[in-house]
Amino acid sequence: MTAAARGLQSVSRAAFSWQPTGRAQQTLAAAVSRSGVGLHSGARATATLLPTRAGEGRYFVVEGEETRVAAEVGNAETQSPLCTTLRSGGGAARVRTVEHLLSAMEALGVDNCRVEVSGSDEVPLLDGSAQEWVEAIRSAGLCVAEDISGEKLEKMAPKIDEPVYLRKDDCFVSAFPSSQIHITYGIDFPKVEKMRSAGLIKGGSLESAMVCSMTRGWLNPPLRFEDEPCRHKVLDLIGDFSLLAQNGNQGFPIAHVVAYKAGHALHTNFLRQLSGRITADQEKLA
Repeated sequence: MTAAARGLQSVSRAAFSWQPTGRAQQTLAAAVSRSGVGLHSGARATATLLPTRAGEGRYFVVEGEETRVAAEVGNAETQSPLCTTLRSGGGAARVRTVEHLLSAMEALGVDNCRVEVSGSDEVPLLDGSAQEWVEAIRSAGLCVAEDISGEKLEKMAPKIDEPVYLRKDDCFVSAFPSSQIHITYGIDFPKVEKMRSAGLIKGGSLESAMVCSMTRGWLNPPLRFEDEPCRHKVLDLIGDFSLLAQNGNQGFPIAHVVAYKAGHALHTNFLRQLSGRITADQEKLA
């Protein structure tokens, strides 16, 4: 084991603490909707974002279901290939491909929000990034949220207090103490045909996905950024890490997060381990 590996420790409840941000929790100033197809189902759906009270956090309500599906790591399915799926308490109510919308809400400070999904149980993909969600949120505007008593609540943020990590094969997620948020991400891509043969990405197209050929290069240039594929993984990371949020507080931890080929399952397993829901593997990074 290297000295660097010895310096890392398994994640535990003591690895992070909640810190005041000095800011009040927020919600949307008005409702806003967007429609499109789902990445994996290919079905058309509409997601409507609605203001809600301070302390309620972010949650989904799927058409035909009464149950709220809170956007919290305890509701993240452990087996959800190529997207993040939330299911309330192991029940029937579920919502898929939530990561891009959650990333936009986490980044813009939409701490409390009711999201109603109709037409499908999958959040629409839109252009494949978070841009249209960001534009929708900005068009609705933000305001300070109040609880049922009319009181404002201070927003808290998780802060990593010691180095932590989780690894599977050559993929890993780690977080180190830092005075502010930093993200370092490395990537490697699986083959698109493997996804299609697994019955996934039915709604993907050259308009909503980045497709690269080993012989022909990028099939849908120009990219918005030279490192857009890596930026997209950071987008996923922010959306997944937003699931650490509770009761309208910040989800993404104050830390330097370093990840390589991690994917949604490893992101959410890292959060489960961080919140004490699973036991760490002591042999990781050996």
